[in-house]
Formats: sequence, structure tokens, C-alpha cells
Amino acid sequence: MGEKSGSKGWCGWLLAFLILALVVGGIVFTIMKKKSGNSDGIAPVPGPPGAISKDYADALKIAMQFFDIQKSGELVDNKISWRGDSGLKDGNEAKVDLSKGMYDAGDHMKFGFPMAFTATVLSWTILEYGDQMDAVDQLEPAQDSLKWITDYLINAHISDNVLIVQVGNPEADHKCWERPEDMVEKRPLTQVNSTSPGSDVAGETAAALASASLVFKKSNPTYSSNLLKHAKQLFAFADKYRGSYSVSIPEVQTYYNSTGYGDELLWAASWLFHATGDHSYLDYVTGDNGQEFANFGSPTWFSWDNKLAGVQVLLSRISFFGAKGASNTGGLLKYRQTAEAVICGLLPHSPTATESRTKSGLIWVSEWNALQHPVASAFLAALYSDYMLTSRTAKISCNGRSFSPAAIRKFVRSQADYVLGDNPMKMSFLVGYGDKFSQFVHHRGASIPADAKTGCTDGFQWLESTRPNPNVAVGALVGGPFLNETFIDSRNNSMQTEPSTYNSAVIVGLLSSLVTTSSAVQSFT
Repeated sequence: MGEKSGSKGWCGWLLAFLILALVVGGIVFTIMKKKSGNSDGIAPVPGPPGAISKDYADALKIAMQFFDIQKSGELVDNKISWRGDSGLKDGNEAKVDLSKGMYDAGDHMKFGFPMAFTATVLSWTILEYGDQMDAVDQLEPAQDSLKWITDYLINAHISDNVLIVQVGNPEADHKCWERPEDMVEKRPLTQVNSTSPGSDVAGETAAALASASLVFKKSNPTYSSNLLKHAKQLFAFADKYRGSYSVSIPEVQTYYNSTGYGDELLWAASWLFHATGDHSYLDYVTGDNGQEFANFGSPTWFSWDNKLAGVQVLLSRISFFGAKGASNTGGLLKYRQTAEAVICGLLPHSPTATESRTKSGLIWVSEWNALQHPVASAFLAALYSDYMLTSRTAKISCNGRSFSPAAIRKFVRSQADYVLGDNPMKMSFLVGYGDKFSQFVHHRGASIPADAKTGCTDGFQWLESTRPNPNVAVGALVGGPFLNETFIDSRNNSMQTEPSTYNSAVIVGLLSSLVTTSSAVQSFT
């Protein structure tokens, strides 16, 4: 009897131990599942903005300031001590107020093509990452800067088929070195119309106004409706009277030459679909126009001149999240597949990785304004990784090798970190950020003391001066390094030291994606 009783007690303890082990195992499995997202290893979708990354937040606050530096017009709430009112008579010859808008770069030109691109990218950033911008008090300044441009673009659209695309004569402008506040030279206007078409610049302006209409839809519905009205008219103009503004106006080729207009037509129609829900715009990009212009399967660089990579990522939203009445047609899937090819080309360990990069890993495409391409590329990659994360898409395949959203985000951070100082030169290319940045930015207003009394030509003494700029162009993203990762900090070296407003748009987009743990909004409306 005693022996049987001992055996029974031993079995009971064993059973209890097994039950406890199963319970503990279940708890551990549940915790691990929560950490990994699910058994397939999909990361969890981040909720509202979490912990702020101080470095990226500080950089974003700095980058936003360059928009204020570039503003033309009456600066009612001027935040830049060395800037004042300028360009107040712009547009007078056409009896239209073109005093607002932003100067393009270190000069005093208003080039409508890159300015409209600046507005579109800034709108896209606000729509995708507005909650993160708001978490660091940058949403309202971004909206204000956007409206400063769109106010100008609305006024530049003086009738259905007429758009003013340039204020100032670039040849005359480049013969002067003066503060914008001191300009007295004539500021002629250049336009596109039905006999001198510009589908590229009109299409980009339509995209800018359509995307901005979504930004202001809730906060200012009347303004939003006006933006959308102009966007529709401009798209109709761009589509009906097809032609490149560089062909219609050959003199623009020296500055912002357009290599084609098909990308802008697709870009505008894509934004108009998001802004209106009108399926005729979706049919436009997935039908014959897509076949003609989308360059499916061939990755391109996203820039003020070529919007195709942006179109492909933007239309991927529909594939990831759906849209009312939209299905994943073959056309939409081709856009997403090409977007994935764009991303695969950027990832350094991808079988299809581009060789267009420096030894330290910065995407590098062009000597002039080298940073525009890596920053714009990283912005698109951030968006795509967030679409994947939010839609619970575990990976993309690059010629048989898989990459997760986290792997894509690692590339995104690498480009941002390089710009902010993690590079062989140990310098920041964002002026005002870090301990070492350009002191000789190619920028007239920054190079001339605010109290200097100089005119058009005698101001060149400040261009040639060996002293650092008296005014710091805070937030300027300069051109960037050469392929061999050297940088010559000289005011005369405009190739490397000149900033631009559209550079600011893409760096603000990139930094906004990194301010906190990121996820994508599933609808802009």
C-alpha cells in the first residue's frame, strides 16, 4: 500500500509540473508574439506618435526655418531678423498680385516649376506625417509655408489656359548680387498658354493645388475648394494643350529644363484622384496614359523634373489600403511593382542595388546639388516602408531576397544621418544643425549685412568676401559632397554650397518621417 501511494504522489507532482510548464510557455509565446507582431514576424503597427527622437526633431525645426528665409512679399509675422519685405510689385505688369511665393535658391527668381514641386512635396509630408510634425510643433508652420506658396500659385493662374511660370529675368538677376529687399530691377513675367503650352509646369501646379486642397480640407474648406477648382482647370489645360514648357520657352532650358511632361500629367491625375475620389482620374493613370508615360519596370530618380517614382509610390497607397470603388487592377499593380523596384534599387544589400552611391553609402547621382536625390529617395523609401508596416506587409522581394520595413527604414536613417553629420567630413549639410556646417552658403541675403547699402553690382564685394556669411541661412540644405566625399566651402562654389527651396521640401519630408516611430494614414480624407 505504501509503495503504491508514493508512486501516485510522484505522478501528481509530474502532472502539476507539466501543466505549469505549459502555462509558462503560453505566456512566453504570447509575449513573443506581441513583440514580433505575429508568427510571421510582421512588426506591430505603431500607434499615435510615441517617443520623440530629439536629433531628428531638432533637425526638423531647423530645416523648417529656411522656408521663412525664402519668402517674398510683405512679411507680416517676420521671424528672420535679417529679412524684410520684398518683391511687392511682382505681377504688376499683368495687374495681378504675385508678391508672395518663395525665391528659388540663393537668387531672387521665382521659378514656378520647382516652386510648385516644393508645394506638392510639402503637402504630401503634411498629409502623411502631420501628426508627427504636430508632436514637435511644426505642423502649423508647415501649413503656413505651404499656403504662402499656394496663394502665389492661385494668383499665377490668371485664366483657365494661362499660367505665369516665372517672375524675373534670370540672366539679369544673375548679374546682380544684392539683398531682395533692395531690388529695383524690372521683374518681367513669363507664361504658358494654349499657343505656348507647358503641360509639365501646369501639371505640377495642378498637383500642388490638388494635394494642398486635402491639407486645408477641414481647417479651411472654402480655400480648399478654391485650390481644387484651380487644380482641375490646370490639369485640363495641361492635358488638352500638350507640350513641354522648355520647348515653348527655350530660354528656360538653362535653368529648369524639363525632360518631359508625361510624368507631370500622371502626377497631377494621381493627386486629383486622391483629392476628389473621381475615378476618371484613376482611369487616366491606369489606362493608355499610364502605358505611354509610366515607364513601368524602369526605376527613376524622384526630383523636381521627374515625378514618376513619386507617382508609383503615391498610387501604391491604393494597392496597400484600397480606395472607394477602386480595385487592384493590372495598371495599379504595375505602379506598385515599379515602386518596389525603386525601393529595391536603393537598398545597399539588394541584388538590384544601384551603384550610384559614395563609398560611405550616400546615394549620389549628380555633381550639382548632389543631396537632392538621396534625400528625395529616402523620403519615398520612408513612405513605402510605412505603407508596408501599416498594411501588415511583412516584406518585399528584390530578385529573390526579402527586405522588411525595418530594413528599408535602416536605409532611410542612413541617408538622413549622413546629411546631419555622420559622414567622412564630419559636417552637417543642414545649416544651423550640429557644430560644423557651411559658413559660406551661396545665398545673397545671407552674405550681405542687413544694414549694407549696396546696389546691383557693387554687392559683388560680398560674394567675393573671404569672411563667413554675416547672416546664417538656418535650415538651408546645401548642395552637398562630391562623389569622393569632399566639400569645398566657398561662396563661389554654387555647385556645392547653394541651397534651394525644393531641397528644403524633401529634407522636411524625410525628417518628419523619422521624428517618432512611424506609420501611415490609410486615407487622406
